[in-house]
Amino acid sequence: MPAATVSDDTSTRHTSTRRTSTRHRHGVETPTTPTGLKPVLAVIPEHCYERSTIRGLGLFLRDVIIFALATWGLLSTNNPLLLVPLWLLSGVMVAGLFVIGHDAAHSALFDSKRLNAVVARVSMLPSLHAVEVWVFGHNRVHHGHTLRQGMDFVWHPLTVEQYEELGRFGRLRHKLEWGPFGAGAYYLREVWWNKMVRFTPPPRWRRRMRLDQALVAGYALGTLALLVAVDGTGGIWQWVKVVVIPFLLFCQAIGWVVHVHHIAPDIRWWPRREWNRFRGQVEGTTILWGPPGWDFFVHWIMVHLPHHVDMQIPCYRLPEAARAIADAYPDEVVEQPISVRDYLRSTKACKLHDFETGTWHTYPTAR
Repeated sequence: MPAATVSDDTSTRHTSTRRTSTRHRHGVETPTTPTGLKPVLAVIPEHCYERSTIRGLGLFLRDVIIFALATWGLLSTNNPLLLVPLWLLSGVMVAGLFVIGHDAAHSALFDSKRLNAVVARVSMLPSLHAVEVWVFGHNRVHHGHTLRQGMDFVWHPLTVEQYEELGRFGRLRHKLEWGPFGAGAYYLREVWWNKMVRFTPPPRWRRRMRLDQALVAGYALGTLALLVAVDGTGGIWQWVKVVVIPFLLFCQAIGWVVHVHHIAPDIRWWPRREWNRFRGQVEGTTILWGPPGWDFFVHWIMVHLPHHVDMQIPCYRLPEAARAIADAYPDEVVEQPISVRDYLRSTKACKLHDFETGTWHTYPTAR
């Protein structure tokens, strides 16, 4: 089957910077291309599954301390010259804690199930995510059906026909959310609001999901009540400074992260009948290497492909697992440095998708 293509010359410029496969370049899959993950799992070194409780706790406590210091700084000043860098630091640390919680929610950070559960819940409080709801949508749906039409809800593209059925407001919203500055708005609405807050839990998991939603609501409203009790009406502004703005910055960051993981001119989404695990988990995501010091804050979340191959690999083992998979499947793995230019090209080229042909359309070519 043909891989994703783009209906203008953007794809040629973009894919020349990427490490892409013969299948992507020529639209041909070889008879040896896997359909499942078993041969991919076989190349991952066994020690990539070794977990260190000390290392996991160290990452968690380090992020908690930095986040607490940033919060203390925000509570201590209203100087704009200090607020902006403190907001940026706080937003980054909310994202860092979220990645730690994401790893623990996969039961990948510690061998202890109880410790994973506690760390996941504490780590995801600043990002206002209910762990059990997240586990259902992310672990079961997104990882179980990555880039499968009608199943994976994260950055699921519209077809040309679906876009044409939108009203004026819907089209304007789509242009914002699928543009270079709309990742945060997309994540806030589509993932957090629709899938975390408004989500109706299935009966099987309803009690656990409602408990975690109550925990998050208690954190947000309890913080507001405490600050108002200490500072009167001024506590509302303090709450906006330390809870609301860092949360919105987190949404912008995580929206961008998820976009670059799964949206690019040479990554296609698949009709249900043509999807398989290799296409979704290996061809459907990326290995992106950041500059020195990058992973101090984001905990290797951009080395995303091995995480999709096996969610049980702890975050600090992902680089070695990624190198092993890339060496074994050099024609299928998309591996490159993180690039703002590539992101801008993707947001320009990838607006609407034809699932049958794997073709990305811009708005003009769709018309």
